[in-house]
Amino acid sequence: MSHYDHIKAAAYAANMQLPKLGLVVFTFGNVSAADRALGVFAIKPSGVPYEDLTPDSMVIVDFEGKTVEGKLRPSSDTRTHAVLYRHWAHIGGIVHTHSTYATAWAQAQRDIPIFGTTHADHNTVDIPCAPPMDDAMIQGDYEYETGFQIMNCLNDRKLRYEEVEMILVGNHAPFTWGKTPEKAVYNSAVLESVAQMALLTEQINPRAPRLKDSLIKKHFERKHGPDSYYGQA
Repeated sequence: MSHYDHIKAAAYAANMQLPKLGLVVFTFGNVSAADRALGVFAIKPSGVPYEDLTPDSMVIVDFEGKTVEGKLRPSSDTRTHAVLYRHWAHIGGIVHTHSTYATAWAQAQRDIPIFGTTHADHNTVDIPCAPPMDDAMIQGDYEYETGFQIMNCLNDRKLRYEEVEMILVGNHAPFTWGKTPEKAVYNSAVLESVAQMALLTEQINPRAPRLKDSLIKKHFERKHGPDSYYGQA
């Protein structure tokens, strides 16, 4: 019995949610689950179909991106996960997908505008799209640099990763994160839903206005504010 079994199980369960939620096809996605005390994370192996996954097939990797335990090659996005875990101390799970609607906004190199209260329940800002990576970064350690592409976008916009738990990587696809892998998966599903709603909104009314600030504040704070009242105590 491995002392990594708990994060292997968490990573497996979270990965299996992606096809159930319609967020992946074939092998286009991955989830990782971190153990901060041990300084490692479990992540999906590269190119393995979801139906063939087991908890034991998850690969254990340290925050430098080096494999600690596992017979299979970890996800090709492992270095991106490692960078984010190393720099963001308060996350315990990361999700990367190529979900259709969120990826379409990423390919269009557009932030997702905050049109409605569903969006405001989760974010007070447009969902950011990081600028496409420059050539020097692409020709270097691509997956490693993707982590910095994500962090640089949030830093440039003065956004905190604890508050904005989702991003689009320009010309690429979405990444989400959270305190747990379950929350990161939840954020990925929310992002895809909001991306679809925003596209339909613009198709129905190309001049649709951004949600007014009072509604943004009301909907976000009723779920996340000091006097929140959404859900059960």
